Amino acid sequence: MTKLFKKLPGFIQSPSGFEWVLFKRLPILFLMGTLLASTPIIYAYFFNQPIDLEKQKTIYMALGLIFSYWFFVGATAIGCVLVIIMKGPAYVADPYPLPKEDPELEKSSINS
Repeated sequence: MTKLFKKLPGFIQSPSGFEWVLFKRLPILFLMGTLLASTPIIYAYFFNQPIDLEKQKTIYMALGLIFSYWFFVGATAIGCVLVIIMKGPAYVADPYPLPKEDPELEKSSINS
């Protein structure tokens, strides 16, 4: 598989930075944020309180907060992965010969 990819000669790889620090902390941030946002749901269900309309609204708002937080953490993870990939080694594609220029074609497109 390595024969398919040719590394760019003379490319200097960028050092890793904050993206790795953040990427390694994302599982803890995911769990802590989810637990914090789900405390109203846990309180309503485990303390045998009757769920009226106000508590049901609070539960739905907590669920919305949880799903929004999950989206934010997922987008952050995707961003970290993209930065990690962009800082990786550069590869050279196969050479592609460009077609010869046609001066008549360029003149006709300018006059149009």
